[in-house]
Amino acid sequence: MLIRQRALLTFCFWSTLTVSREEQSIYRSVTTPNEAYFAETFDTSPLDRKWVLSQSLKEGDLDIYKYDGEWLLEESKNQASPGNKGLVLKSPGHHHAISAYLRTVYHFREKPLVLQYEVFFQNGIDCGGGYIKLLSHSDDLRLSQFNDATPYTIMFGPDKCGSIYKVHFIFCHRNPLTGMYEEKHARQPETDLSDYFTDHSPHLYTLNLYPDNTFEILIDQTLVNNGSLLEDMDPPVMPPREIEDPEDTKPFNWDDRRHIPDPTVTKPHDWDEEAPRLIADPTVQKPTGWIEEEEPFIPDPEAQPPHDWSVEMDGEWEAPLIANPACSHAVGCGPWKPPMVPNPAYKGKWRPPMIDNPNYQGKWQPRMIPNPAYFEDPQPFRMSPVSAVGFELWSLTGDVLFDNILLCDDLEIAKRWTKDTWGQRQTKGVVERLLFATGKHPWLWGVYVFTVGLPIILFISFMWPDKRFGPLDQDYYYKKCDEPQPDSPQGPEGHKSSTDYGPNSSSGLRKREINTAQKKSDLELKAFK
Repeated sequence: MLIRQRALLTFCFWSTLTVSREEQSIYRSVTTPNEAYFAETFDTSPLDRKWVLSQSLKEGDLDIYKYDGEWLLEESKNQASPGNKGLVLKSPGHHHAISAYLRTVYHFREKPLVLQYEVFFQNGIDCGGGYIKLLSHSDDLRLSQFNDATPYTIMFGPDKCGSIYKVHFIFCHRNPLTGMYEEKHARQPETDLSDYFTDHSPHLYTLNLYPDNTFEILIDQTLVNNGSLLEDMDPPVMPPREIEDPEDTKPFNWDDRRHIPDPTVTKPHDWDEEAPRLIADPTVQKPTGWIEEEEPFIPDPEAQPPHDWSVEMDGEWEAPLIANPACSHAVGCGPWKPPMVPNPAYKGKWRPPMIDNPNYQGKWQPRMIPNPAYFEDPQPFRMSPVSAVGFELWSLTGDVLFDNILLCDDLEIAKRWTKDTWGQRQTKGVVERLLFATGKHPWLWGVYVFTVGLPIILFISFMWPDKRFGPLDQDYYYKKCDEPQPDSPQGPEGHKSSTDYGPNSSSGLRKREINTAQKKSDLELKAFK
């Protein structure tokens, strides 16, 4: 009984770490928040009509679509949440483009921009992207013609090609002087992001962009990059105030040599610059028995040209070479040459030693002048408004799944959305996430053993049966060094042991006590009557 209780307690302890498989299999559809500018779970089937496939044609060809890749709504290959669908890029090696309008146009004013969505490289990724574009608002924006030249305000998401794994954050900034737009790329962090591309699990990518010109990039709600639009973009938003004068040239007499050959030193008279580096070893003589008159290989005298050999087509035929039989017993054949050894007289080209240049003027630099292209833009957050989202992608690997897209201006709305979508699948995978973390940080095994294993060991140690606390009439509580104990009333097979019938056995003593008590009871009953 006690053992069963302990097993039940241990089971309850582990049950606190995971959720039952039955609960894991339940997927709850999510209601899109009315406050969001865009929210998509892809739970409806077929694909919602607000999504528009690009019908843009290839340049110079009016009959072939540029984006011929297939998009489908499918359930994830990860069966952790059956019934959960996503938008899947199906065709490997093809171009894909699809887009949808926002509910209302988003303007960059006093509220932040929150953009997040899930990406699942179900077959891994060789070369390709999973980024999303926020298309710039304009009166002539037609999603049916969405292509790589369509103006966008922000591009965000994962991308991989070769051995480079990155998460893009690019925004298009308008130059107030020229009116032209230029891409500004967030500097990539030093964090290794490869696991998010190769672990065959879905991941949540989040971009938070604030009116104070700061940004945050999170993966699975973990911060992986942050910075300032004014300081951490490449190229910088604002050009430098000064630039080098392109018309300034170095003076002809400017001496920028830090060191010069010592003019007071001359080459020694016995320095031979012509002496070779290697010479024939004078101590080695030609071995006895070396035949210089014979070649080590000769044409095979028995070889004949093929019957279809044509001198006009194939050229002059040459017999294959074989080892010269005359050299079979010789030390060697052919011209003999002694081995080469370093020349002790070799010194190489003479160069005078270098000294500090007394006329050194330093490294010349052109003078600085005010930058005619300089401008100030203290609020790069005020970008072009956005009226649509779109995926314009090429991937060498297919089955890239996208899900739960959200664009809003409220962190609390994003928090609730994340809890209802991403969160409902994450609460059931605590153990899996802990094990995944050890892949990046093996030292976590020590933490797990200390925080989980040690309490279990102590729990079992304190609750395990001990003769100090258990009943003393059970045989297995006694050690070999204890005093001898009477045999059990029953043998190992459930039969009475031979000692049960002895006058001094535990059974015999117990019978005599029972008989004495019975006789005493009978006498008291007779006296009462």
